[in-house]
Amino acid sequence: MVHAALRSLGPVTGGADAVIAALRDAVGAEGTILAYADWQGQEDIDASLPRDDIAPFDPSASRASRDNGAFTELLRTTPGALRSGNPGASVVALGASAAWFTAGHPLDYGYGPATPLAKLVEARGKVLMLGAPLDTMTLLHHAEHLARIPHRIIRYEAPLLADGKTVWRQFEEFDTAAPPGDPGELPTDHIGQIVDEFLSTGHDRRGTIGAAASVLVDADKIVPFAVAWLERHLK
Repeated sequence: MVHAALRSLGPVTGGADAVIAALRDAVGAEGTILAYADWQGQEDIDASLPRDDIAPFDPSASRASRDNGAFTELLRTTPGALRSGNPGASVVALGASAAWFTAGHPLDYGYGPATPLAKLVEARGKVLMLGAPLDTMTLLHHAEHLARIPHRIIRYEAPLLADGKTVWRQFEEFDTAAPPGDPGELPTDHIGQIVDEFLSTGHDRRGTIGAAASVLVDADKIVPFAVAWLERHLK
């Protein structure tokens, strides 16, 4: 799973396509590249607009959230890429196991069990922070779901494209926009703090790719570390 701040790489001959090609070379023919997509249209839903004016989520066509940078949208539009069906938690995948990673994404609690993030841990995959801030590591929202801690639940409604028609559906999710627990119990940058502490244990690889300071961690190691950290701080 890659979080990339492309500008931090500096000049790259071939641009983003060359970066994606290099990543594909790195994982090999049997590997898969993932990126967290979310959905730009979800941010544009306005309750004051007629529902017919709001475009539904279409995994094959809807734009990834701009907040995730250009990389995810560029990966999404690369030939062969697939995208999971949960609008707000959608993940893009390119490679040998893309269909497995993106299939059957639960529409409620999209960061929890049976999701692409859970499959990343199951597959003993890795997370590459390619010049991206450490507090953007989406995998740790999976740890938040697994941890036995207080959660804030949010419910919202969004349109999906189903069999060529727009269907509005209610969604239920743990709030990933704010730290879990009671307000003020954790710092707003708690994900970055967890990653920093994990890196201090030496379970990582660090280096510079282009001009970008980068970190590679094992998904199946950082998730239990994060679960223990959250339970320690919120119990």
